Amino acid sequence: MKLETLCACITPDLLRLSVGIEHIDDILADLDQALAIAAA
Repeated sequence: MKLETLCACITPDLLRLSVGIEHIDDILADLDQALAIAAA
């Protein structure tokens, strides 16, 4: 891992969530799907 990454507190277990102007139901459905895949 690069020093710059560590200094920015970016670790391998960091979760980055970027949302736009989607409808909240779409965002929640996407999160549910991603978390289900990650848990499998």
